[in-house]
Amino acid sequence: MKRRYSTEIITVIHGSTIIKSFLIVFSLLLFVFSLSAVMTSLKPEYRLSSKSVHTVTNQFTGKMLFILLANENHYFFSVLPKEKESSGLSKGLLKLSTNISLDDPRSLLGRELPGFSIFDNEILVAGEGTDYTNMPYESSPPSDVLNEEREADLQNVDRIKEPQADAKETPAQTTKGRKVVHIYHSHNRESFLPYLKGVTDPNLAHHSQINITKLGMKLQADLVDKGVGAFHDTTDIMANLNKKGLTYPKSYQESRLAIQAAKVENKDLEYFIDIHRDSRRKKDTTITLKGKSYAKIAFVVGRNNPNYEKNAALATKLHNALQKKYPGISRGVMKQGGAGHNGVYNQDISSNAMLIEIGGVDNTFEEMYLTVDAFADVFSEYYWEAKAVDNVKGNSEAQ
Repeated sequence: MKRRYSTEIITVIHGSTIIKSFLIVFSLLLFVFSLSAVMTSLKPEYRLSSKSVHTVTNQFTGKMLFILLANENHYFFSVLPKEKESSGLSKGLLKLSTNISLDDPRSLLGRELPGFSIFDNEILVAGEGTDYTNMPYESSPPSDVLNEEREADLQNVDRIKEPQADAKETPAQTTKGRKVVHIYHSHNRESFLPYLKGVTDPNLAHHSQINITKLGMKLQADLVDKGVGAFHDTTDIMANLNKKGLTYPKSYQESRLAIQAAKVENKDLEYFIDIHRDSRRKKDTTITLKGKSYAKIAFVVGRNNPNYEKNAALATKLHNALQKKYPGISRGVMKQGGAGHNGVYNQDISSNAMLIEIGGVDNTFEEMYLTVDAFADVFSEYYWEAKAVDNVKGNSEAQ
């Protein structure tokens, strides 16, 4: 008698197993969404970020993405330019895979030549005599200088002619006591060689007393004279870094805290100006206008912030206005970012934020004060013109 064996497999699924599986999936989704919410709600300085990922995504332009779509749906090719549609994609892929741009020979040398990375930026608007060999750059001082362990003795301080508060007529327009401009210094101890005894190295041009903050004080006074209320933040950023054990590159992170506090205290703030000086020598940072020696000024825009286009537009308008009234005084508008650079400079705080470089390590306060006067002249005119335009728009919308 032959026996028959059944090959059927009976699977029994308990209801409790289904419920457990559902709860596990639900918990996992809840965890992912909660983690995403926490990460995106953090302040920018505390968020996790990857320079590599950021660099890769920055290299994908809108045109490249459009070409990728067109390769799948050829209808999109009809609205692309008639020239080589694939050129933008092929160049982009080459740059993405090798970090070499056929349009920029610097990409072939940047990683091979020491110090060449300081040229790894872009000139948006070139001022007179400005090219890639004399762009503004900041050198990081030795740690013992920052800690005041090797602070130089002062000289020529008696030659500094401090601004005099002259009795002037009340300007036709004023902000009526409101302080609308916030002036600050992320590198507040940047100093100048003419006032540092025995110092010739630009990297050592830092001092706790005679430094860039004097230009901020001058700009505040000039703007107030022109009816534009301003606040000058004298926070010692370098001292705060030393107390917290932070390094020099964290200067912008520290100054950001001061800006955020100022915004909370004063809701009237509209413009934020971070004043620096360049590390270039005098031949690149000085110009003679009508027989007087002026320090040149440069605008730096961080390319890695969401307000980049508006920041660049504001800097360009001020550059053009300066060139019109003080030809040659502006070195232009520079775009900085990428590896080795902050790339934000707190300009994500406002579309009206700017970083300006006034003079260099060899300039005197007399030269720089003249430039501050020129900038205040142009900026105040721009401010009131912008206010007039806003008022017209407001009235038209109300009607």
